Amino acid sequence: MDRAADLAGLRVREVDCSAVPANRMTALARYGLASTATALLGLAEPRRTATLLAMTRLLDAAAIDDALDLFALLMATRLINPARAASNTERLASLPRLERASRTLALAHRALLAALDGADAEGRLDVGGVWAALEKIAPRAQLVAAAALVEELVPEADGTVEAAMRVLLAERYRTVRPFLALLGGASMLRAAAGGGRVLAAVRSLPELAVRRLKAKPLLPADVDASVVPPMWARAVYRNPALPDGVVDRDAYVLCVLEQLHRALRVRDVYATPSQRWGDPRAQLLDGPAWDAVRPQILDGLALSAPVRAHLRDLVAVLDAAWRQMNDRLVQAGDRARARVVPGDDGRMRLTVEHLDALEIPASLTWLREHTAAMLPRIDLPELLLEVHAWTGFLGAYVHVSGAEARMSDLPISVAALLVAEACNVGLTPVTDPDNEALTRDRLSHVDQNYLRADTHAAANARLILAQAEVPLAQAWGGGLLASVDGLRFVVPVRTLNAGPSPKYFGYKRGLTWLNAVNDQVAGIGAKVVPGTPRDSLHILDVLLTLDAGPRPDLIATDEASYSDIVFGVFRLLGYRFSPRIADIGDTRYWRAQWPGDPVADYGPLNAIARYNVDLNKIIQHWPDMLRVVGSLVTHQVRAYDLLRMLGRDGHPTPLGQGFVEYGRIAKTLHLLAMVDPVDDTHRRAVNAQTTVQESRHKLARVICHGKRGQIYQAYREGQEDQLAALGLALNAVVLWNTRYLDHAVDTLRRNRYPVREEDVARLSPLSHAHLNCLGRYSFPAPPVGAGLRLLRDPDARRTEHLTSRHRP
Repeated sequence: MDRAADLAGLRVREVDCSAVPANRMTALARYGLASTATALLGLAEPRRTATLLAMTRLLDAAAIDDALDLFALLMATRLINPARAASNTERLASLPRLERASRTLALAHRALLAALDGADAEGRLDVGGVWAALEKIAPRAQLVAAAALVEELVPEADGTVEAAMRVLLAERYRTVRPFLALLGGASMLRAAAGGGRVLAAVRSLPELAVRRLKAKPLLPADVDASVVPPMWARAVYRNPALPDGVVDRDAYVLCVLEQLHRALRVRDVYATPSQRWGDPRAQLLDGPAWDAVRPQILDGLALSAPVRAHLRDLVAVLDAAWRQMNDRLVQAGDRARARVVPGDDGRMRLTVEHLDALEIPASLTWLREHTAAMLPRIDLPELLLEVHAWTGFLGAYVHVSGAEARMSDLPISVAALLVAEACNVGLTPVTDPDNEALTRDRLSHVDQNYLRADTHAAANARLILAQAEVPLAQAWGGGLLASVDGLRFVVPVRTLNAGPSPKYFGYKRGLTWLNAVNDQVAGIGAKVVPGTPRDSLHILDVLLTLDAGPRPDLIATDEASYSDIVFGVFRLLGYRFSPRIADIGDTRYWRAQWPGDPVADYGPLNAIARYNVDLNKIIQHWPDMLRVVGSLVTHQVRAYDLLRMLGRDGHPTPLGQGFVEYGRIAKTLHLLAMVDPVDDTHRRAVNAQTTVQESRHKLARVICHGKRGQIYQAYREGQEDQLAALGLALNAVVLWNTRYLDHAVDTLRRNRYPVREEDVARLSPLSHAHLNCLGRYSFPAPPVGAGLRLLRDPDARRTEHLTSRHRP
């Protein structure tokens, strides 16, 4: 925050740059950050001033983002999580005492009820007899102590577990006290309508921090009760160590900070300027800007029809899907893979059989073995340079200034850096002081000036397009089916861009490389996110910023923490969101019909289609829903920020409810396709594509073998660059394997071997037995032309295997 305050003192925020395209500002800032002070001084005006302005504005936004990232990390890892862990430990420790006391009181209560039942006709009781019955259970003092213990451990119905955790959280005031003056005076924080009271409370924190509480106790009139939720009431207003009517200052400060943390997450409080913590509402297209692009965007998404006509078509599609499902249940009879059965609660539910694995015929096994044995052995550096000879992808790395490179053997230098990053081995194994292209100075210069996000994307685009041209890849698919999944990496260094997850990282922290792969096995886009967040909130950001290739229609994922809102946004953007859902038989299925229309009869499925979509909520919010979709398509706002804004505390906002109802139609269409009792094509396609991505991730682990596969980059940009290099290496290996597999298949056919098309479609380019990623690396000059190496003789593979076993 001090850094942000220093940059704010330069007053660069006051300069109106709205007329300058955002990509131009980014390019100027990138050039400025990569240049030396001497180079900047040598720039002619007005380029020098423009470069310095763009660079400073970028640093200003980055400083604010880093400060708020640190605040979010502090709240999660130093305050909330430790307090929750301590509260859980304390509750577990007190559980045996609570159980004994509760048992004693339960027996006493039963005896008291029996005594009440034995009262005479006039309702008179023998009090002495009642006490005698109670004291047979426990002495009077023990009964009183048991009641007092229960009152102590279960004091009120105010969210006891959460309230107890807040009491412990209030004890961590010393951790946050040094930051209160900075937070309270942070001029970059702004508030939307729902965050005004929270931000005002934050502004008051510096005064509370220096208040002399012994001379001037904090009273309820001195604080804003509207920012104190019920779970905080006990800690703030009823601290037994303070006099009655006195507010616990420490608890109130922590309460305000937690409310600030929540408000920042849903952007009720936001920062400006900021790239990650800005206000998505302010970035939505509106007014003339929206009117100018609206027709083109809606035509491209097939959303130009009036809302009622659009919904009538969609309702008809859903109705047809239900009727087809019912007809197929009747058609399949006892052979149906899905059945309607009574559940444990008496309500009807769907039970769905697991898919059996496809049979692997002997012809496919033979083809896989022969083609694998025919692939030439190769080292990763040679592979990259050979792929460059085919595609020229290393030529996409241009200088940050845009000037043409004058150094010789630049592709070799870039290939060495890609190997160093992808294999996670650093520069030492790829450095060669006797080769000018591989000296440490040359590699450092190329790394600083040539390798960055836009050149990685440009290089990857060439690989994606080359993959799509291989006939074998076309046999796998047309690029219209894609999957998005995350690969987790431990980050053992101190960094803001990593998060905890005991399941994946143990006691350490890590990040997720969320990447998209199409059905041609090409990686088409990726994003690095800290920790293991809900994948569905980031998947759209990946899909809306693909490097190249056709726009996929069907998006397969694991369960991905899906929600109805996500289904709705995906559907409006033209995607079929298709997660694998574990409890597919127990989830809610929806029907839709217009008011006044007769209720559709779906036979035995009526018991499943028991929930109704509220079409009126879609109609009410349709204009704003279209504006949101248009803003996403034109990259005005991040999908992650927008999806967070559409929900609050687990419940959708009014606009979010419109997406929820629309998403319920899309979700039900997906579910009906997944549980089709006759045709399992859709379910197999989703499973097969997610399996392809899992296999691709295994290949990524093979390539990224150095430093135990852990990422030691501390900064976001370094992590993104390293994993982009890994993605490039993966795509290069896949392209190389695909071309040689295609060549091997053609060779077998020319030699009159029996090769079936259905077996060819089940080959995989993700094998790596022939690929060497270990040792010190050599980088020969790239081959000339697009020719291929000689294939190995598959009939000699056993001899070669036996020889290698006895090789010293």
